[in-house]
Amino acid sequence: MSKNAKNERPIGYGEAATRLEEILARIEEGQVDIDELSGLVEEAATLVTLCRDKIRAAEVKVRTITEQLERESPEEPLATERPVE
Repeated sequence: MSKNAKNERPIGYGEAATRLEEILARIEEGQVDIDELSGLVEEAATLVTLCRDKIRAAEVKVRTITEQLERESPEEPLATERPVE
């Protein structure tokens, strides 16, 4: 898992997305020296991969929970639904 170089803790999705935005803004504004560019592009690629992995993991978890809930109570109407008369 990607770590934050400053304190070696796992980096979260929000933090990764924020850092990606910072990198992109610097590149778009021309604030990046050509010597620094390759390092920033490499960091951005790592962050994109981390974000994609976190999104995929969340999708799997949500799908699993949803399927489990459907198996547990497939015939129960929602509290807001009224029985058909």
